[in-house]
Amino acid sequence: MNEAIIDHANAAYQHAEEKAAQYFAVLHEQLKKKTYITSLSEDIRLWKKNHFPRHSWLSIFSKTKKKPSTKEYHRYIQWLDQSGKLENYLHRSVSYMYMRDLGKTLDSPDTQAKITRFVADIKQQLTKPIRNRDEIQPELMSVARLYRWAQKEGIEEEIIWVINKLDAVSSHIPKEMNAEHAQRKLIKIIIGVVLHMKDNMDDNTPALERAKQLGEAIRLGYSYGLTYPFIDDLLDSGALTTEEEEQYSNMIREALLTGVVPDIGEWQGKHNEIIHFIHSELREAFKYIKEYQRPQTERHFFEQSYVFFCAQNIDRVKDLANANYTNEELYIPVILKSSSSRLIVRSVIRAPEDAGFEQRTFYYGIYNQLADDFADMLDDLQEGAVTPYTYYVKYRQQRTDLINPFELYWTVISHIIHHVHHSDTATREVILDRAINSLKRCKERVGAAKYEEIMDIFAVGDSAFHLLIQQMVQQADDVDFFDKLLRDQLVLQLANNRKEKEHFQALIATIRKEIDSILHLCKPSSLPIEDPLFDAANYSLNGDGKRIRPILTWVMGVNEYGLQPAALVPLLRSLEFMHTASLIFDDLPSQDNAATRRGRATLHRVYDSATAELTALFLIQKAIQEQSSLDNFDAATVLKLIQYSARKAEELCRGQSMDLQSKGMRLTLEQMNAICYYKTGVAFEASLVMPAILAKAPEGEVAVLKKFAYHAGIAFQIKDDLLDIEGDMNVLGKPVGQDMENNNSNFVSILGANEARKMMWEHYCLAAEALHELPRNIAFLKHLLHYLVNRLR
Repeated sequence: MNEAIIDHANAAYQHAEEKAAQYFAVLHEQLKKKTYITSLSEDIRLWKKNHFPRHSWLSIFSKTKKKPSTKEYHRYIQWLDQSGKLENYLHRSVSYMYMRDLGKTLDSPDTQAKITRFVADIKQQLTKPIRNRDEIQPELMSVARLYRWAQKEGIEEEIIWVINKLDAVSSHIPKEMNAEHAQRKLIKIIIGVVLHMKDNMDDNTPALERAKQLGEAIRLGYSYGLTYPFIDDLLDSGALTTEEEEQYSNMIREALLTGVVPDIGEWQGKHNEIIHFIHSELREAFKYIKEYQRPQTERHFFEQSYVFFCAQNIDRVKDLANANYTNEELYIPVILKSSSSRLIVRSVIRAPEDAGFEQRTFYYGIYNQLADDFADMLDDLQEGAVTPYTYYVKYRQQRTDLINPFELYWTVISHIIHHVHHSDTATREVILDRAINSLKRCKERVGAAKYEEIMDIFAVGDSAFHLLIQQMVQQADDVDFFDKLLRDQLVLQLANNRKEKEHFQALIATIRKEIDSILHLCKPSSLPIEDPLFDAANYSLNGDGKRIRPILTWVMGVNEYGLQPAALVPLLRSLEFMHTASLIFDDLPSQDNAATRRGRATLHRVYDSATAELTALFLIQKAIQEQSSLDNFDAATVLKLIQYSARKAEELCRGQSMDLQSKGMRLTLEQMNAICYYKTGVAFEASLVMPAILAKAPEGEVAVLKKFAYHAGIAFQIKDDLLDIEGDMNVLGKPVGQDMENNNSNFVSILGANEARKMMWEHYCLAAEALHELPRNIAFLKHLLHYLVNRLR
């Protein structure tokens, strides 16, 4: 590697280190002289006037309900709104984001105007009325809501891209890492970069330019954010061996020094597959960021990234068993990594130079890092990680020279309020709100006894000031923050989604195995002439089918309506018999003339067309026979189901007929939607409605299920059409490009691939929104919908 490049990078790090050392010296001097105590005591005296609850005899007549737990997200927001606290709650939360993430000063009229608009937008979203009292509260951050926002901003393609990327990342996070926190950090960075980009725009920014910049922000946010789960968290997790860590760290260092991600070469370790995925993603991300830069921002990006990487590496290799680290060695890397991580974002988006921003961000970073390290202290102690807090806990009694990090934390707060933001009232309000909130959250998380034990360890030198802080923690109110609420809810939602997805996959595997076991048709023991129908039917039934329709019926019937699994067996068999029959007809030379189906030769290729036609008819009759044998239900209900089934079979035939008639024709989107509904949506509808009929579900609920099935069916078909041009034959089990070869119109030929993808996600949203109208939260349908648009076959 070029020595000049290394020298330049090391010089940049040394310069940053010197600046951090100067800042630390200033803080240390304030701490030793205890000047922060006088200033903060006065700040708290002024601040607490707005935060000590006032009780009067009138309060017993108040209609405001008791404050719910923040764990009850929707009830908590509703309570804030009803009690008149929501606007202030949002204002301090957004103000903090503008200070921390955007480096703004709160005494700026322009900043206050932006905060006010932002608060109004969030409040409008949070207080939207539910359409009916039975409607399920939407998830905090759902894919459908995200896509709706993308449509509003004209950035659908970028959102589709990042949804697919986030899915891929979540499936490649090593088990040694906390998947939810890794995903949360990545999402947080994406949102942060979008906020930075939005801050550089105004109301006069043209719509097309706004969409372009927001689209770039999403890709840049993902590209930069990827470093958190796949560099910092991965290296901290212990997932890699010592040799792997060294090889991986050297690769990252070389990329930052040369501006080019090196080839991975021969990987010396057991994580070959995941490292190759990570390497590919990081190389793509690195390239995107670099190509986006201008010469001056590129230099700044690489310098700050190198500072961040080196500071992180210095902290990472520290050993808690080493009793000789100096205060400078403990705190200077903290200052460097906490400030550079935010300074990088500015260079990533090519923001104009702003000396005020850089100065405020540099001074501010250690406050946030000390708060985070305090929150993570117990976990860090358990893992043997070195932070100012863990080191002080272990060596405070034998090292009287060690700085108390909790005392330095309050010194930093005083410095930010008075030396960085010049005693600004709004800054004082927000910073103290945040500090007391952090301690309240700690006390709630670890319990009162453990909290007192922690406070005894970190009690600051002045007992009066320490008691004042604890009084605020005990009594102060209205210090909650929206971003903390979002953080907790997002982690909970990601964890729940992971569990639901795992349950969904396990349930599908279990039910599919059960369905496979009930499909075999037993051949009669004696026939006057050899009959191939049973063998042909079993050949088609035994293929590698997804079994989506009977699986869906089982889940709805058993899990949602409480029907007995054994009682549903005839219905499950009938659905798969009917579906398989439709595929046999579909593959015939007179129709689609397909050569393979479900990973092997089509039936007419193995036997002949006549046998295939008879087998399909045979399976249809077997399906009717199965439905008529639903003995555990009353005759009127079974008759209603058979009548419904006959109508759906008729519609399937009409759909196939329309499809055949349309060969060679250029169809309109309306015509394509109609064919799709009859060919695909009808089958999804039947899978949902048939168990509802047997369970005698209300008509309104059945109507919602039909709406869901209609949109899910179209989304499924569009995905099929996309796979027909983009899929892998080995994964699909059938050739790609069949529609083009047969001169058939499909969604891709009508709309083009990009617009077809947008249309698929539109129907995804409509199907997801339909689920909110159901009186129960059917997690299986949510994950089924996600599977339909993300599957590879």
